[in-house]
Amino acid sequence: MAEICRVWHGWTTSGNAEAYQYILLNSVIPGIEARRIHGFRHIDVLRVERGDEVEFTTLMWFDSIDSVRNFMGADYARSHVPAEARAVLSRFDAHSDHRDVVDRRPQT
Repeated sequence: MAEICRVWHGWTTSGNAEAYQYILLNSVIPGIEARRIHGFRHIDVLRVERGDEVEFTTLMWFDSIDSVRNFMGADYARSHVPAEARAVLSRFDAHSDHRDVVDRRPQT
């Protein structure tokens, strides 16, 4: 089984970006971590400002697609966006993209 990267994007206004980032880092991610999902390794959060819009990308790393199912269930591609996050997002991916990790080379 290949390691999986779950990719998701959400967009908000520049005025709501700090609020969304706070919710993501202090509520959404800790809520996911508290579930202690078997096979969930870590999450990366990326942010880029594009004019009046701010795009956030999350990269979640899992041992396998079965680990993603442990997180989301049978409809594992469905996005996980709690109501408090939806309230400050302008739009977001309804489904996450899943990619096989074919190579990772840690640097020393």
